[in-house]
Amino acid sequence: MRCWEVRTPGAIAGAPLALVERAAPEPRAGEVLVAVEACGVCRTDLHVAEGDLALRRAAVVPGHEIVGRVAALGRGVTSAREGDRVGVAWLGSSCGACRFCARGAENLCLAPRFTGWDSDGGYAESVVANAAFVYALPERADAAELAPLLCAGIIGYRAWSLCGVARRGARLGIYGFGGSAHIAIQVARHFGNEVFVVSRGERHRQLARESGAAWVGGPGAIPPEPLDAAILFAPAGAIVPDALAALDRGGVLAVAGIHLSSIPPLDYQAHLFQERVLRSVTANTRADGRALLRLAEEIPIRTHVMRYPLEGALDALRDLAGNRIRGAAVLEVQPNVTTSREALR
Repeated sequence: MRCWEVRTPGAIAGAPLALVERAAPEPRAGEVLVAVEACGVCRTDLHVAEGDLALRRAAVVPGHEIVGRVAALGRGVTSAREGDRVGVAWLGSSCGACRFCARGAENLCLAPRFTGWDSDGGYAESVVANAAFVYALPERADAAELAPLLCAGIIGYRAWSLCGVARRGARLGIYGFGGSAHIAIQVARHFGNEVFVVSRGERHRQLARESGAAWVGGPGAIPPEPLDAAILFAPAGAIVPDALAALDRGGVLAVAGIHLSSIPPLDYQAHLFQERVLRSVTANTRADGRALLRLAEEIPIRTHVMRYPLEGALDALRDLAGNRIRGAAVLEVQPNVTTSREALR
C-alpha cells in the first residue's frame, strides 16, 4: 500500500514526510483493517510533522480523521462486519483500568494510544484500528465531508461543552476560524449562542460571516460585548490574555489545541479575577464522538472542505501552515481493498 511516513521532523516547507510503499497492515485480535476513503488534515498532523510533538513511533504515518470501510476483521471482533463504513479518530485506545478510565474520563487515560502518533494513521490506503474505538458512519454522506468530524468536530464539540453555554443567548467567542471552529460555530448556533469571531485570515472571517457569526474581527480586535465563554483554536498563546480580558465575570476560556505557543504573563486583576476560568481541553472520549456525530445529522452540520489526492499530503500541510485552507483540508484515497485482503492470506 501507499502511505506517507514522517522521516525527520522539520519545517513543512521542506519535506519531513515521504510517500512510500509498505505491506498492508494486518489486524490483530480486537482490531479491524480499514480501507481508507478519506482522511482529514489536522493541525496536530502538522505538529507531528514539524516536531512540535515529539515522535512516539519511528516513521509514523500521520492522520486521525479517517473515513473508510472495514476490509478485514481481527480475531474476536463482533462489533463490525466487512464493508461497514467506519470512522477512526485521534483517541485510538485507552487502558480501561486507570483511575481516569474508571470514572469515564478516558481522554485523561494514563496509558492512551493516539492514531497517527502512537500508531499509524490515515495518510495511507489502509489502516488498522481498535474495533472498540471506531465509529459507525452514515452510508449516504460524502467521505471527505465526514472526515473533519472525526477530530475537528469532536474536539470543537468537547471544547464548546466544557464552556457551559448550552443555552439560548449565551455569548461565545471563537479565536481562530479553521477546520474545528467552522464546525463548532454550527453547534453553538444550533443551541442559540451568539457567536463573536476573531481570526487573522480574510477568507476565514468571510466563512465565519457565512456561518452566522454575529460579529467578526481581525487580529487584536475586541468583541463589542463581554463574552460568557470563548474557545481558542489558534495555537497562539499570545492570544490568551486578550481572550481572557474579553470574558464577562465567571466566563470560561477553553484552549482546544494539543499544542500552544508560550502564554505571556497574566495580570490577575485584568485576566482572572471575578472567577474567570482558563482551562485546557484534552483529547476526547468516545461519548464525545458519538454525541457529535448524532448532532451532525440532527443539525445537520455542513463541513467546508478543500480536497487533495493522497499524493498531495505535503501540499495540504503546507497550505494549512500558510493559512490558505478555508474550512478543512481532506485527502481523498482510492482504497485498495483487494490488496489488503490478499495480504491477510
